Amino acid sequence: MPREDIPIIEPYNPLDKRNLGASVAAAMLASPVHTLPPEPFIGAGVYAIYYRGDFAPYKRLVDLNKEGYNVPIYVGKAVPAGARKGGLGMNVDHGLALFNRLSEHFGSVSKANNLNEKDFMCRYLVVDDIWIPLAESMLIERFKPLWNRCIDGFGNHDPGKGRYQQQKSPWDCIHEGREWAEKLNPNTTSKDELLEKVAKYLENYTVQF
Repeated sequence: MPREDIPIIEPYNPLDKRNLGASVAAAMLASPVHTLPPEPFIGAGVYAIYYRGDFAPYKRLVDLNKEGYNVPIYVGKAVPAGARKGGLGMNVDHGLALFNRLSEHFGSVSKANNLNEKDFMCRYLVVDDIWIPLAESMLIERFKPLWNRCIDGFGNHDPGKGRYQQQKSPWDCIHEGREWAEKLNPNTTSKDELLEKVAKYLENYTVQF
């Protein structure tokens, strides 16, 4: 066979950022499943939230999780306060960054008028600061979670006094209940249109566990 017809196989590089990110993501997916929120712990890192409730539009996700917690509805990260000021990777104090973020999410689902906080579980992994954003990106790309890719707003915070002129997020339109979100302007997309978007997204949703 002529040399030019022989395929070139790219050598595996364990230090390639994609492989490093995949390694961190795999470690998180192998971690135990906890209630939302879990018991307090110190650290920053990445997490996945799973849903197994009776909100009808999410039935396909629930079905995919019947045999275990396979498909997250949301993936996120929590970095220490110093990292948001340019201190990423500089050994800033992690505090309860990851636990606090999961607790915030618990507060959001517990306030929603059509969700039950008992239907949510989570996985998390404490990670060295520098790998947190990469691991989050890898997990979102792999699972394309509904609340990351289709329905925005779950991770939003109260914008604060004087900043309520923005639109209510799609998530808050579907899952009303967060007091501060009710102060925002109406979304230009109706709840029915958003639910139709969810239905189309999940109809074509495929993921490799």
